[in-house]
Amino acid sequence: MTLKGKRILLGLTGGIAAFKAAQLVRSLAKAGCDVRVVMTEAACRFITPVTMQALSGQRVYTDLWDPSLPDNMAHIELSRDRDLIVVAPASADFMAKAARGLADDLLSTLVLARRCGLLLAPAMNVEMWQNPATRRNVKRLRDDGVVLAGPASGDQACGETGMGRMLEAEQIVAEVEAFFQPRLLTGMHVLVTAGPTVEPIDPVRAITNASSGKMGYAVARAAREAGASVTLVSGPTALEVPVGVKRIGVRTAQEMFDAVKRSVDGADIFISVAAVADYRVASASAQKIKKAGRKGMTLELTENPDILAYVAGLKKPPFCVGFAAESENLAAHAMEKRSSKRIPLLAANLAQEALGADDNALTLFDDAGEHKLGRGPKLDQARKLVAHISAMLGKKGKAGRAQA
Repeated sequence: MTLKGKRILLGLTGGIAAFKAAQLVRSLAKAGCDVRVVMTEAACRFITPVTMQALSGQRVYTDLWDPSLPDNMAHIELSRDRDLIVVAPASADFMAKAARGLADDLLSTLVLARRCGLLLAPAMNVEMWQNPATRRNVKRLRDDGVVLAGPASGDQACGETGMGRMLEAEQIVAEVEAFFQPRLLTGMHVLVTAGPTVEPIDPVRAITNASSGKMGYAVARAAREAGASVTLVSGPTALEVPVGVKRIGVRTAQEMFDAVKRSVDGADIFISVAAVADYRVASASAQKIKKAGRKGMTLELTENPDILAYVAGLKKPPFCVGFAAESENLAAHAMEKRSSKRIPLLAANLAQEALGADDNALTLFDDAGEHKLGRGPKLDQARKLVAHISAMLGKKGKAGRAQA
């Protein structure tokens, strides 16, 4: 687990979203983190230090002048052994102070005196988030290397709707994980396809592939963690879109093809993970086909466009990565597919071992030969794939830097 042993200082500021910090502490601790909590006076009006102490298993700090710490220097002592400071929720007021270097309480002073990274999870009313003053502060914070996790759009406690909701606890944990990943693809645009395509027979029946989309979504998340801007063209899935990834939803292979053609311009890397149906019904019925009186049915199929071959065949193609799910003779079929598509890298696995599962065993094929990644969670496999792509491109990254 990538967060095991990480030392996190979790700061809470005043806002109704402070209740989410309780689950955040639990989730970070479950991931193996050592969590120390610091709360502002305003935060204590929304959730008690006793709650956070019970969940973190450690004393909660609220006072800049705490006499129990050496030399009364809480703003120094509490952060020196930390790997990351996370402020969730981060109110508009706190973000304004952090942007300007103001330090009038324990948490803001800790942030100013820190030697580690800083991740803020904004939480505020939509109008506060959109206010020009907040937008200026956001820009300054990002320019200073601060990572902003969110906010999200949705219903707010005040009754209004829009940007400003704090991310959910698991999403913030994912952002904390991302912070510690090397930025191997900084400045690059990655286009990923994922999930199945669904080819209609009539309004209620369809031909599709058995794909959960988990591997493609893991690849999109890993690419975004590596610092890339990521566009995900996805067939129907029940998966949550990774934070910071732009998703384009499609249903059929033709729709996926059209979306890729619209998005590929400017892409540096194209990773074709989707299980695209090879064929579609030549003439889908506009009405439900009735069973009555039928003893059988014959469907005429026509070939769908080959999305990967199209992208690889562009005059100036991006770096293309294909995926192959085989049921037998993995190496032979994978090498043949890579050769026929004329792509630099192909990732392959046995379909019966991976479909719908949370783990996978990928093997990569390139000009240097065969590279087994071993078996592991699909996100781990995706991170290894991104590292391999980076190595092939000659890219080097650094962990713990702000994302675009």
